[in-house]
Amino acid sequence: MSEQIAWCVELLIQPGQLDSFLELTAEMVEETAKEPGVLTYQRFVSDDGLIVHAVERYESFEAALSHLQTFEEKFARRFTNMVTRQRFIAYGTPNAALKKVLDRFGAVWLKAFGHFAYRP
Repeated sequence: MSEQIAWCVELLIQPGQLDSFLELTAEMVEETAKEPGVLTYQRFVSDDGLIVHAVERYESFEAALSHLQTFEEKFARRFTNMVTRQRFIAYGTPNAALKKVLDRFGAVWLKAFGHFAYRP
């Protein structure tokens, strides 16, 4: 069984915060590039600039937890002032520590469907 963990978070941008959120995202991308175990770290925005999807994938529970600790220490306060989490879908089977952290964000967990040899 793979320890890989992924999530997609739908964010509603607060009025007047799109440019500030773009600047914060640049900082977050730069910081995340230094972290081991990050497989995917992307952001996608709707044409009207109101919705952003954060798509992330980590090679292990430890990598995901380390990223979340950095996020909490460096970015969480500004992040939560700029966006509202609309939906948080997490993929995989978390260990207890990761589940506890992501459940604070209202994560809905989806596990692998079937016993197929999916590609990572």
